[in-house]
Amino acid sequence: MSDDNQTLPYPDAAAEHPTLVIPGSAPDHADAAPRTRSRWPWVLLIVVVVLAALVVAAEFIARAVLPGVVRSIVVEQLDLPSDQQLDVQTEGVLLPQLIGGTLDTLRLSTDSVTLEGITGAADVTATGVPLRGGDLGGATGTIRIDQGQFTALLAGTDLPVESVEFAAPNATVSGSISVLGAAVPLSLTLTPGTVDGDLELTPVGASIGGLDIDLDRVASTLGSLGEGLTQPQRVCIADQLPAGLTLTGLEIIDGAAVIDVDVNGAIVTDTTLQDKGVCPS
Repeated sequence: MSDDNQTLPYPDAAAEHPTLVIPGSAPDHADAAPRTRSRWPWVLLIVVVVLAALVVAAEFIARAVLPGVVRSIVVEQLDLPSDQQLDVQTEGVLLPQLIGGTLDTLRLSTDSVTLEGITGAADVTATGVPLRGGDLGGATGTIRIDQGQFTALLAGTDLPVESVEFAAPNATVSGSISVLGAAVPLSLTLTPGTVDGDLELTPVGASIGGLDIDLDRVASTLGSLGEGLTQPQRVCIADQLPAGLTLTGLEIIDGAAVIDVDVNGAIVTDTTLQDKGVCPS
């Protein structure tokens, strides 16, 4: 056979040959899949952001609506004027508390309120406030009254109380006593406090007819009357406050008598605790 017609050898199967890629073939689809999956994190992020926005909006709505609801209930329960100024504050995130049915902390404050004939500023903090009825977990508060209201509190005592003047930490009560048929001006300077829910007034100074006099001399000069006036005075005012309130402290601060009270958590459900208390006869 002639060498002009040589037979070409078969391609070596082990040799590498480039592969022609046709558009739209499988490799293109393989590249497209990751691009589709890469959108999911963004979609998830958008969903989270929207949900967070809704939660924040709901929280704002709850904070805007709840104070008005609480104020209406308090005004109705305490028979206060419809225009009574009353600030309502809560603590923490409200939505979980509303869902759970209990507010962790609720603070009520007012610059002036009249309860059982006593007018003053009040600030009460309640804990464990049930939203579906029931007793409070507990509550404490302070009541600030001026000299005039403090004078009214002492009206039923044996002290000569016609007026009261505050000079922290003391209060000076002024009036007159009868000595041999004559009215003698007497002033007593007292340090106020509380004991077992009653007011306690401890004399620290005195003046008769405008002249300062030692407490021992008051006792010796006025006899048994003087001895009674110079001893600590215990004053029950339970009959001027709701039975569910207990006095725990009293101080003269910044020209006002600041009375600390403890509130029985059952006062919201037990009407007897809402009525005036009773003083021992």
